[in-house]
Amino acid sequence: MSTCAIVGINWGDEGKGRMVDLLAEQFNIVVRYQGGSNAGHTVINEFGKFALNLLPSGIFRSDVINVLGNGVALDPEHLSGEIDRLRSVGVIITPDNLKISDRACIVFPFHKLLDELEEIRLSDKKYGSTKRGIAPIYGDKYQKKAIQAGEVLTPDYLRERLHDIVAWKNLTISGVYGAKPIDEKELWDWCEKFLLPLAPFICNTGKLLEEAHRDNKSILFEAQLGALRDIDYGIYPYSTSSSPLASYAPIGSGAPWIQIDDCLGVVKAFSTCVGEGPFVVELFGEEAEKLREIGNEYGAATGRPRRVGPLDLVATRYGVRVQGATQLALTKLDVLSYMDKIPVCVAYKLKDGTITTDFPFTPYLYGATPIIEYFDGFNCDISGIREYDKLPKAAREYIEYIEEKVDCKITYISVGPKREEIIIR
Repeated sequence: MSTCAIVGINWGDEGKGRMVDLLAEQFNIVVRYQGGSNAGHTVINEFGKFALNLLPSGIFRSDVINVLGNGVALDPEHLSGEIDRLRSVGVIITPDNLKISDRACIVFPFHKLLDELEEIRLSDKKYGSTKRGIAPIYGDKYQKKAIQAGEVLTPDYLRERLHDIVAWKNLTISGVYGAKPIDEKELWDWCEKFLLPLAPFICNTGKLLEEAHRDNKSILFEAQLGALRDIDYGIYPYSTSSSPLASYAPIGSGAPWIQIDDCLGVVKAFSTCVGEGPFVVELFGEEAEKLREIGNEYGAATGRPRRVGPLDLVATRYGVRVQGATQLALTKLDVLSYMDKIPVCVAYKLKDGTITTDFPFTPYLYGATPIIEYFDGFNCDISGIREYDKLPKAAREYIEYIEEKVDCKITYISVGPKREEIIIR
C-alpha cells in the first residue's frame, strides 16, 4: 500500500486542493484529517470551479472513497450545503463514496456564536478568526464537552448529552457575554434538519482504513491550512486549532498506525496570508494590490483579501522541515509573469539587528524585516507550457534556486488553476 500526505508549507492557501484533485486518480482513498469549514480548497475541473471547505478534494473522482476523519471539526449545516451544491452539477455523493468518522466532533451553531462573541470582545487584538466555530469546538474537544458524530446513531444518548452541554454553554453565552441563551428546542430542530440525516455516512473510519491497508489500497491524506498555522509549530496564537502537519495525518484519519510513505508539500511561488499575526514579507500599497489582483488572492472560504508578499525562503525552509516534505509542488508560477524583477526573501533582520535564516519563535517576528534578493523575470505567458525544459531560463533558475535553498525537490509546477495546467518533472 502507498500513502501520501499533501500538506501546506506556509500559511495555507498554497493550492493543496488543486494538487489533491490532480493526484486523486492515483489513489483509492482520500482523507481529510483535520480542520473544518474555515478554509477552502479551490478546485477547477470538468464540473466547474469550487471552493471545498469540508469535502475532500477527491470527491470529483467517481471511483475514490472520500473520508472525513476523526480530526475534522464537522459542521453538518455547512457540509449539507456543500453536498447539495456539488450534486446540483452532477457530482455523485453517497454513503458509498463519502465516509464520516464516528469520532469527528460536531460544530454546532453555538460554537460559531461563541467564536464571533470572542472576536468582538478582543476588538483590535482579535485573532482574525473566520468565525466558523473552529477554536470553540476544538476547545470543547479537549475539555471533553464535544459531541462526536457517532452519537447520532444513538439519538436518546445524543439528546441527553446535548441537554447537559447547553446548560454549560449558557453559563458563558448569557453569563459572560450577556448574549441570548441557547434555546434547546431550536437546537434540536437544527439537529433533525442537518445532523441526524448524516447517519448513513457515519462509520468507523479506522476499520475502513485498516481493511484498505490489508488489501494494499493506496491512501492520500489531505491537509487544511499550512505549517505556519499549526497549533504547536505555527505562529501561535495566530494559528489554527488543529495540526495540519503530515505527521498528524494517521492520527486524524482514524488509523494512527499507518505510516506516511511520501509527503508532497505545496508552496506558492510568492507568499500569501489570510488572517492576523506577523507576516514579515508583507507588501503594501500599489505593489501589493497588483500582485493580489493578478493572483486573484482572496480567501476561498471567506472572500477576504489575502495579505501578499514575495516568496519567503525562511518560512518555506521551516515549513519543509516540520512537514517532513519529500517533494514539493510550486503553484501559481504563472502569476509572476508580469514582473521584470522577482523579489525573494532570503533572510530576516530581527529587531535587535540579528540576521537569521532560521524561522524565529513568534515574539521575535515582530519588528523583523525581510532581506530581499531579486531575480530576473521571465516576462511571458507560461500557462500553455507542459514541459520543464520549455520554460524560460529565468523561470527555471528561479525554481532551481528555491530547491537549493529549501533542500527539497520541486516535482510539480503549476502554471494555471485548471487540473491540466501543470508541469511534472
